[in-house]
Parts: sequence; structure tokens; C-alpha cells
Amino acid sequence: MAFTAHPEEVARLRRDVRLHLRAWGLDDLVDTAQLCVSELVSNIVTHVGTGTPGSLVLSTGGARLRVEVHDPDTRALPTLVEAEIDAEGGRGMALVAALADRWGVQVYDDHKVTWCEFAVEGSSAPIAPDGEPSVERADALLEVYATLKPPACSYDRESGRVRRRVEEESVIDMVTDLLHRLRAHGGDVDRALDCAQSRL
Repeated sequence: MAFTAHPEEVARLRRDVRLHLRAWGLDDLVDTAQLCVSELVSNIVTHVGTGTPGSLVLSTGGARLRVEVHDPDTRALPTLVEAEIDAEGGRGMALVAALADRWGVQVYDDHKVTWCEFAVEGSSAPIAPDGEPSVERADALLEVYATLKPPACSYDRESGRVRRRVEEESVIDMVTDLLHRLRAHGGDVDRALDCAQSRL
């Protein structure tokens, strides 16, 4: 999820986190993940600068939820500091360290990634035994996507034909948007389509 570092963006990202985690059935992690996202994004606003482009990435392999915040500044690295009692700031990463199971920073040539992870209790990775993405994961993804881009038409849930048509349109829209994003970031769309088709 792309964002521009402004204080008002934090509220939008918190909503996005809630939507995704609820779709994944991780309701118990919503508050904690939202708080960590607030701190990580606020760090960019404060230490990198207002208006900095960034992105938030959420992922789960089943056993862990991973939260990543990407920004282009490879010099301003988050650190744990001993904040004075009356200090107005300086406790952000201490809070993340206290809430998350682990956290860290990865520095690349053109950007850095600040991340934290949380254990997911009582869940397993949503991958089918043969290695194909599970239907449950696809359903959750479509549910999140529908909140961001609702179908252009309403439909009768009892009518299987109409429902399937709307679902097909949603899948086509989602795949098209993902391919546009891949191309915008220098990816090979044809190769991605070939690989997806071979896995299907």
C-alpha cells in the first residue's frame, strides 16, 4: 500500500491494516499491528521528512504476520533510545520492540525496510498441500479488494450466474491492477503471466 508521509495518512493506513487483518481472520492482532504501523510511519514523517513516498506491506505465512514499512532514506535508521520521562518523543521503536515478537531494519541501495513480526496463534499457512494458493486465501484477498474497488453492479446473491460473473470481473480487475503495478515498477508482465498460467 503506497503512501506519502503525512500525519493524516496514518489513519488511512490503520484502516487498511484493519481491513486486511480481519479478512485474514487475524482480528486479535488488529490493535497491535495498527499501533506498530502508526509508530513506523510516524518515524518516517519525523526522521525522514513530510512528503516522503513510502509503502506498507502486510504478509502472513500462517505462523507469523509480517509488517514492513519501506522508505527511500538509507541513512535515517530506526534505533532504540532511552527517552527521558518528560520527553515528547523517542519511544516509538521501544514500543514496537515491546509489542512485536521481533523487529529489524534491512538497508538496500535505494531504500530501507523497517519490519516487525507477530506470532499468529492457532493458524496454519493458507497453502494447499500441492503448493497451489488455497481458495480461502483467494477469497480473503477478493474480499479486501472489493472494499477498495466495489463491483460496478449490484447482484442477487441467490443467482449463481450473476454472482459468478461479478466474481470474474473482480478477479480480472484485480489481476489487471497487479500487472499495472508490476509494469510501473519495472517488472516483466509477460513473464509473470506465463508463470501464473503454468502454475494454474
